[in-house]
Amino acid sequence: MYRTHTCGELRLADVNKEVTLAGWVQTVRKFGSITFVDLRDRYGITQLLFNENLNAQLDENPLGREFVLQAKGKVNERSSKNANIPTGEIEILVSEFSVLNKAVTPPFTIQDDTDGGDDLRMKYRFLDLRRNTVKKNLELRYSVNRSARNYLHENNFMDIETPFLIKSTPEGARDFVVPSRMNAGQFYALPQSPQTFKQLLMVSGYDRYYQIVKCFRDEDLRADRQPEFTQIDCEMSFVQQEDILNMFEGLIKRIFKDVKGIDYTETVERMSWEDAMWQYGNDKPDIRFGMKLCNLKFPAHTFPTKESISSLIDGANFQVFDGAETVIAIAVPGCSEYTRKQTDELTEWVKRPQIGMKGLVFIKCNADGTYKSSADKFYSEEKLKAIAEAADAKAGDLILILAGAEERTRKATSDLRMYMGDKLGLRKADDFKLLWVLDFPLFEYAEEENRWVARHHPFTSPKPDHIEVMINNNPVIENAAEYLKHPYANIKANAYDMVLNGNEIGGGSIRIFQRELQEKMFEALGMDATEQQHKFGFLLGAFEYGAPPHGGLAFGFDRLCAILGGSESIRDFIAFPKNNSGRDVMLDAPSTIDDKQLVELSIKLDVK
Repeated sequence: MYRTHTCGELRLADVNKEVTLAGWVQTVRKFGSITFVDLRDRYGITQLLFNENLNAQLDENPLGREFVLQAKGKVNERSSKNANIPTGEIEILVSEFSVLNKAVTPPFTIQDDTDGGDDLRMKYRFLDLRRNTVKKNLELRYSVNRSARNYLHENNFMDIETPFLIKSTPEGARDFVVPSRMNAGQFYALPQSPQTFKQLLMVSGYDRYYQIVKCFRDEDLRADRQPEFTQIDCEMSFVQQEDILNMFEGLIKRIFKDVKGIDYTETVERMSWEDAMWQYGNDKPDIRFGMKLCNLKFPAHTFPTKESISSLIDGANFQVFDGAETVIAIAVPGCSEYTRKQTDELTEWVKRPQIGMKGLVFIKCNADGTYKSSADKFYSEEKLKAIAEAADAKAGDLILILAGAEERTRKATSDLRMYMGDKLGLRKADDFKLLWVLDFPLFEYAEEENRWVARHHPFTSPKPDHIEVMINNNPVIENAAEYLKHPYANIKANAYDMVLNGNEIGGGSIRIFQRELQEKMFEALGMDATEQQHKFGFLLGAFEYGAPPHGGLAFGFDRLCAILGGSESIRDFIAFPKNNSGRDVMLDAPSTIDDKQLVELSIKLDVK
């Protein structure tokens, strides 16, 4: 056999045992007539001691980094122990060894603090995967996978596979398509999710389904996305929203316990989409810290149930505010002593193209009860105090105010809030806070197309008390300028997102399960009867054979692993990720195919 033990297994209790280890050479350290070698495998590192009898062999055939080595010998207690590794109290007195395979010098060091950049490590990903930091990430990923499977099995979910070669039904992100050789001129699509299949499984009577499954989206890759990603995909029959929320709170709490040793006992807060946007500026707020938005001015149509307090800023002849659609403030705790340099740096930060603001107004709430502002020639101290009170600012706080177009300003204020949370150490990687965001709009208005689009997907059901509104009204928008007055503008979705530390980690909905309502949904999205039948006839037909009420949720598996691992990047938790251009630089994929394959697939290229 190649080994009797792993390189992370032996301890003092094993002293005097004859063992055989096999692994990769991490380091070689020669001291006169003896040589120390650190041998590494997936499980750890063990020190090997080569005495003077073997040194001659090493002199003739030196060991190099990443050589694959087998060593036999006796376990010995080390005289100089290493408390930093589990095997640090022992070493192996090598009696014989064999080089199983030599290695060329690797392009970067295989250690935690490697000298390899991202591009180089992705090109040689098979070497990068040997590093301990990457190994720990994949071990965490496996632990999350195992914990989720155990919980779902215990709750009667079945793991059922669904096809990867399906029909293209573009709605939202673009599909990846696969040509069919046996059906010339026709194409499969890779699934963006198993959505329709899991609904069909509910019709089939499999009332609790799950998969940990690959999904595919051909979309422009922003900073931390992958063209192929993994979901924990789940569906249940005969359930309402509350059943779903309770079941999957339990799943995440179980993962916290199994993977991180955290007993998450607190109640998971719930918040409407409207409140999330109003108070935090986005629909996935990080609620581990305060700094809520103070809406001094906003368009009345944006949040129809809310009121702005524009009276605090009106009438001052301050064009920055008077000419803005929206004015939003946040109170940053303990920062009133920021210097001019520091406030100038914040101003430059919000002017960056990715934030897109023209400037920043600040109010310092001094410890002595006075107020100082970059706009104090327009606002009296009494007015500044009133704004501070509205923003819930205390003595010693710094109020930051952005003004401009509604959508951009709200997002920019949300980004600024998160930025300040980072600067003040309020967003610790090991501090976890869950949140449900509920009651999303069912539709969004696509101005350039003058039509409704689904905010989530076209299988999401309206809230029960909004179903009649949807069925009994025509979705056509007669006057684009007045789309907000259309009944569809206020229909709420029976949908929910789970948020962890300011990241959406899961989302789902109660599904449509009646043919009439599903047809109405497709009609609202601009599909006529012919298109509905062509794209989704199989689903509409299935609904006529006794479809049960059902709903589900899908967790972003890669994102969940990254958050639990304290990382900003999902790539760190994927064995073989793509780069930001969607390329696998190790395989050099995607790549061209030869003319013979193109002929077999009946494809003619017209690449310009």
